[in-house]
Amino acid sequence: MPRPPGRPRSGIDDTVFAATLETIDSLGYTRATVDRIAAAAGIAKTTIYRRWPTKGALITSCLVDAFGPAPLTGADRSEVLSAAIRWIAAKIGEPGIGAAFAGVFTDAVNDPELRQILSTQLQDPYRLALEQVLNEPEQRVLFFIDVVVGTLLHRLGMTGRPMVTTDVEALVTMVVATLNESPAQQSPTSAVPARRS
Repeated sequence: MPRPPGRPRSGIDDTVFAATLETIDSLGYTRATVDRIAAAAGIAKTTIYRRWPTKGALITSCLVDAFGPAPLTGADRSEVLSAAIRWIAAKIGEPGIGAAFAGVFTDAVNDPELRQILSTQLQDPYRLALEQVLNEPEQRVLFFIDVVVGTLLHRLGMTGRPMVTTDVEALVTMVVATLNESPAQQSPTSAVPARRS
């Protein structure tokens, strides 16, 4: 039986994801067009669009692949959350990943379909895992995600560099302290705000 034409899908995906991060790292998110990513990957642009209909969908899949599973392990909830914060800080510091993350979030501000893709494919799997291992409700976990990821991306955007280790550790201390403060202990002004739909 003859082999089907083209490379295996997983092989193409790996090639495209590597080319995506390399192109973003060298040219920046805005200049990393699908045309340029395809050229860097050595494949036709149509091959990319058959798998990912938009640049945002491609970037989201690339980030899911780059992040992989979060290391949600530790002796207690504080250790689990601390490890998760250090892990995402390290990931955002890898070449191309932080810029891709910040860029696709910016695109999503005015793109409801992309926001849905980011929510279901990128955020929700980590949110659900954190809810289970931390035994925390959805709104509290979303708040932790907002604070941690927002702070890390803000630092990257304002300085062009990932957050240094001492500041990551300060972020860990702050977020873990909030985790260990039960809702009953929080004052009305410090309570986690509800998200607006």
